[in-house]
This record gives sequence, C-alpha cells and structure tokens, in this order.
Amino acid sequence: MPRRRRCRWVWFEPRVTYFGPGWETSEVNLTVDELEAMRLSDLEGLDQKEAAKRMNISQPTFSRLLKSARKKVAQSLVEGKGLRIEGGEYKVVKGIPMRRFLCYNCGHKWEVPYGAPRPAKCPKCGSTNIHRAPEDRGYARRGPRWMRA
Repeated sequence: MPRRRRCRWVWFEPRVTYFGPGWETSEVNLTVDELEAMRLSDLEGLDQKEAAKRMNISQPTFSRLLKSARKKVAQSLVEGKGLRIEGGEYKVVKGIPMRRFLCYNCGHKWEVPYGAPRPAKCPKCGSTNIHRAPEDRGYARRGPRWMRA
C-alpha cells in the first residue's frame, strides 16, 4: 500500500487557468503544484533543495513534479494542445507557515514560524513539557500501526 501524499504548499493561486489555441483541441492537465514547482525553479531561480523546502516536500519529489510539469508544457506547445491548470494535492499558504505547540501542563497552544528554533518552555506557565499540537503533526505521526483504524 503506498504512503499517503504530503500536502504541497503553494504560495499563489493562478488567475488564468487555461491557455490554448483559438480552435477546439485536446487538452493537457497541469496541476497547481506542478505549476508552483515551475514557478519556484524557473521564474524565481531557486535551486531544487530550497524550492522543495518552500513547498514542504522532499527534493526528489520536487524534481519529479518539475520534470512532469515541463513535459506537459512542452507537449502543449509542440502538439498544439490546450493547457488547463487545475487539481493536485496542495494547500495555499498565506504569509509565513507556522508550527503549533501545546503545553501538556496548562493546555496553552501557540504558534512559532517555521525556521525558528523549537521553544524551550511554555510562554504561559514556563513548563518544559511541550510538544507539537496533535493537529499539526505530520502523516508519519499517526501512532503505532496496530492502533490505526
């Protein structure tokens, strides 16, 4: 059974979702996350490692997205097909993405931006018994296999 896909972060939503010749043709479907990979790599000039970090995915996954996107755009241009931008597993990120923490002593929840160091203690009670909030944990933190439904 394949692993669950990680939600890819996209920093913009395209305003135009269809490009094509003026006549009726077949279409190529480019997903929003593939377009974001092209934007980060080709338009902003980021290297794959940094761009993958911005999208919250691994570098090999970013590389596959970019290869697929470039192939679809080339196919659309060479074969005269329309290019429709829609779909994909993504989350539009506004501003700086945040990590959520929970104090197990007082129940206080707060957010820290990605890239900032892990907090040493709770800002409310000063306890060191802090953990990532359950809703903020990734797909790999679902507990032991025997406990999953």
